[in-house]
Amino acid sequence: MTQAPDPEAPEGVDLDRPNAARIYDWFLGGTANWAIDREFGERAVQTFPMIKTIARAGREFLGRGVRYMAEQGVDQFLDIGSGVPTVGNVHEIATSVNPNARCVYVDNEPVAVAHSQILLEREGVADRHAVLQGDLRNPADVWPRALDTGVLDPKRPIGLIMVGVLYFIGRDEPALEIVQKYLSLLPSGSYFLSSHLTDDGVPTNDGERRDAIHKQYQQSSTPFHYRSRAEFGEFFSGLELVEPGISWVSDWHPEAGDTTAGARMADDPSFSGGICALGRKP
Repeated sequence: MTQAPDPEAPEGVDLDRPNAARIYDWFLGGTANWAIDREFGERAVQTFPMIKTIARAGREFLGRGVRYMAEQGVDQFLDIGSGVPTVGNVHEIATSVNPNARCVYVDNEPVAVAHSQILLEREGVADRHAVLQGDLRNPADVWPRALDTGVLDPKRPIGLIMVGVLYFIGRDEPALEIVQKYLSLLPSGSYFLSSHLTDDGVPTNDGERRDAIHKQYQQSSTPFHYRSRAEFGEFFSGLELVEPGISWVSDWHPEAGDTTAGARMADDPSFSGGICALGRKP
């Protein structure tokens, strides 16, 4: 069957190189991607067949984390690096627990921002949720603009989400300082939900395939970087970790929601290479 032509790209979209947000969308079965992203994704699957399952496991963790925070009474969320909308968006999960929940999405990929805005408008909830184009690396820009939407009340607890995004900050960049700045702006009782890729403690028998995927992403517009479990733990300094603390994504509260993909890694949760945690600000 002939592939339909790609739609015209929104202004500012780089189609010279594949982009992580659009590749991730393809892994999850979405349509907000272009031929260059699909070609990259297909090569990634050939190199590492479990990569689609790993992507779904990360998405399921996001859902369980948001549901947990909402059940603790958090009713406003700031999702930075939100990506392209797909099944189980933050505002959908949060409002399933509390119909009054609100969310601000932030991403630096124009396709993700455009699709998020279309989704909110189509659902008729654009007056209660918002989407911004912004760079996670610049909290001095992102934070005030998020508040300017009127969606978030900075005096009440906020669920700050950085799932599947911090590994795109280079090792030569001040990732820890960036996260700490956001955390310093959160009021007491807020939560921080995050995940990261690591090669710390993952199976060694697929090391060559992981190295190949890593090198492949270095050629994209959004290369990723591994961090150790200890380095990831530093992001949560000063926070009260929710049990089980820092864990593999498929091991974090599997009883709290959908774990279809995570269950496929139950025999060896480390296979995902994804670690995660949720912390509460005292």
